[in-house]
Amino acid sequence: MYAAPGTYDDTYRPAYEAYEAQEGYEPYGTYEAHETYVAPPPETLVLPEPIQLTEPPFPRQAAGQTAGRAARRRRTRSAERPESTMRRLLPQALVVAFLAGGTTAFVAEDKAVELTVDGAPRTLHTFADDVGELLAEEGVRVGAHDVVAPGPGTELTSGDEIAVRYGRPVRLTLDGQRHEMWTTGRTVEEALRQLGVRAEGAYMSVSRSQRIGRAGLALDVRTERAVTVMADGRARTVRTNAATVREAVEAAGITLRGEDTTSVAPGSFPRDGQTVTVLRITGTQEVREEPIPFAVRRTDDPSLFKGTEVVEQAGQPGLRRDTYSLRSVNGVRQRPKRIRSEIVREPREQVVKVGTKPLPMPVHGADGLDWQSLAHCESGGRPNAVDPSGTYGGLYQFDTHTWQSLGGSGRPQDASATEQTLRAKKLYVRRGASPWPHCGTRLHG
Repeated sequence: MYAAPGTYDDTYRPAYEAYEAQEGYEPYGTYEAHETYVAPPPETLVLPEPIQLTEPPFPRQAAGQTAGRAARRRRTRSAERPESTMRRLLPQALVVAFLAGGTTAFVAEDKAVELTVDGAPRTLHTFADDVGELLAEEGVRVGAHDVVAPGPGTELTSGDEIAVRYGRPVRLTLDGQRHEMWTTGRTVEEALRQLGVRAEGAYMSVSRSQRIGRAGLALDVRTERAVTVMADGRARTVRTNAATVREAVEAAGITLRGEDTTSVAPGSFPRDGQTVTVLRITGTQEVREEPIPFAVRRTDDPSLFKGTEVVEQAGQPGLRRDTYSLRSVNGVRQRPKRIRSEIVREPREQVVKVGTKPLPMPVHGADGLDWQSLAHCESGGRPNAVDPSGTYGGLYQFDTHTWQSLGGSGRPQDASATEQTLRAKKLYVRRGASPWPHCGTRLHG
């Protein structure tokens, strides 16, 4: 049942009153002040054992002890006990130690290095362990012809200096010889020094201070060389970076005139220590006409007796005009040299018919006569003989009409001696020795 106010016992007891009621409790100000706890340095902090705090059971206090309760409560709230101080400072000390240790590790991993890429330096802070990691962080790519110093696998420490030099292709023509080379030099002069090219007194197609881009460049270098020139009985030695022998000769003060030349090709590259002789050439040209022999083509003719040859088309020699050079080199006459040839007239071939017809049977009544004596008397024994009038021809001086009536073809003087004798025997059978009024008597000796 609900009790009216002021009719029930007051049983409320604050917790600090329970402590005051215990045996051995000392009021505020009766104990010695404890030394303030100071956390050890972070790097040597040793954590204390965990503190197990338990509260003893507090007996209910008597009603008569309520006097002075408020004053004691105020003193208790303002007093700090050692256990309470420890519990409050311990978490703070742990946080301080964690932050101090993390900061020390962070600072220890950071490295200040200087990275120079193709001559452009910059200072960096990095956590990379080696040079390769640093280049990867900075996006610096290197190839087979690039140089990294120190090498990519080198461990990094603070204060290190790393240099990257990019390779550049150089298409070098050195004293006429072509080379494809790589260099990390950024100028022509640096490249020549790296490649070991002696540039003193040399000709270069570009300036020594010319910068070389990543794409490279083409470079023509002609070093200074000693060349000896022999001319007109004298020897002259010059140092020159000439590109040709002709230029080296001119550098020696010697002029080539007309057909003058040198012992080596004038357009060739002069080598160091080379001796060049100048050849003074004088001379003229001579034109000669030479005949060109004609060819002979033989064809078989079944209408002609064997042993008979008839010229169907007479051949004609051709004509060639040759031009010769007559030279003297340093006063010594040289062998003529044909320098030009032209055909003035082509030769015409000769066509000869060759008889293939079998010879006839012997002529009875005429074979025993002296036909050789008759031929000697009529034509001097010449099968192709022709009288001054052109009417009679051959061994036996046939006229064309008589010859053809006896079975001959063409002209008698074109037939063979055998065929002419055969036709003469047939004529004798027909007419006796009358066709040869002056020499017919020779037939009978």
